Amino acid sequence: MFPEFFQIVITGLMILIPIAVIYKKAGLNPFWSTMVFLPGVGLLLIFLQLALLPWPNHKETEEQ
Repeated sequence: MFPEFFQIVITGLMILIPIAVIYKKAGLNPFWSTMVFLPGVGLLLIFLQLALLPWPNHKETEEQ
């Protein structure tokens, strides 16, 4: 029982940590990366949020 549990935890961390780093670099709250564990729609919600929301760390260039 315990080896399977540790495999699940390790796999979950391998998914969660990179997504949290992406959120942090985008200037968003890394806690939102936990949405990946929502069955069926979690990853889709993450992609939509990263694609459609403005990133606070995004520097806009001024055109003259």
